[in-house]
Amino acid sequence: MKILIIGGTRFIGRHLVTSARARGHEVTLFNRGVTNPGLFRRVKTIRGDRETDLDQLSGQWDAVIDTCGYLPRIVRKSAEALKDKVGRYVFISSISVYADFSKIGIQESDPVGKLQDESVEEITGETYGPLKALCEKAVQDVCGPQSLIIRPGLIVGPHDPTDRFTYWPLRIARGGDVLAPDRPDAMTQFIDARDLSDFIILLIEQNVSGVFNATGNPITLNTVFETCKRVSKSKANFKWAPVEFLEKNNVTPWSDMPAWLPEVGENFGASHVDVSKAIHAGLNFTPLTDTIKVIYDWEFEHPEGRELKAGLKPEREKELLELLNHVQ
Repeated sequence: MKILIIGGTRFIGRHLVTSARARGHEVTLFNRGVTNPGLFRRVKTIRGDRETDLDQLSGQWDAVIDTCGYLPRIVRKSAEALKDKVGRYVFISSISVYADFSKIGIQESDPVGKLQDESVEEITGETYGPLKALCEKAVQDVCGPQSLIIRPGLIVGPHDPTDRFTYWPLRIARGGDVLAPDRPDAMTQFIDARDLSDFIILLIEQNVSGVFNATGNPITLNTVFETCKRVSKSKANFKWAPVEFLEKNNVTPWSDMPAWLPEVGENFGASHVDVSKAIHAGLNFTPLTDTIKVIYDWEFEHPEGRELKAGLKPEREKELLELLNHVQ
């Protein structure tokens, strides 16, 4: 099959290229050449900005995968330019589209968030999800049954530029007392980027349309942390900090404590999204041990002691651990 990927050289995009090529497909990239421009030297690349240079996309493809659509206006423009040139328009969305995370088992048919002013193009924590929902709608409006919407959760693995999961394997490998959020049986949910990529390519091969939640099965933080400890052979000691303590000391879920949201109120079901539809369609999961090993292997490519983009700085964690010891 011939697959066009908008983007393709950062995180999920590069894994999609690898997965598609491994399965024998012909890949073309369309991007600005800003991120890792020489990454895939043997892959045909069309240079251009999706907002202004869509006329450069002359050809026919079995599918296009839109990895980097955030604004409905631009996504609609891309869909209109490609609807007669592709057999399927695959849009990478997010589980952030859902309006209500207070229930366990969110399904693809549940309501999505809305904006009072749909012309807003500023991406914030409040607008990100509803904007993604409007991008989905733009693709569906233009491409109809040719559209395939993928809603990932937290994507993890090598080449993740956010460190939103990578923080934990690296922190635990250092050993010592590790500040851990909430309690050992608190849940999290994520997907290996390689599993997500293989699933998307599989759906393209099978000419599947529709909407799919695509994240992992819920798993306890303790399982994740103990697996990191075992793989890295560290002597980490987990110090579980109650939600009240974290709130009092301005420790922010998801950023200071990556991959975790307190299971209360409006976030109660955030780590319990239903992925049964995707599993039935062929989504498979890499063993957690393998995901963590690959992250460690990838990290060896970086300078030692690099500053992570998520998680607590060592001095801040030390300060919090001392405070925690005083209250326990």
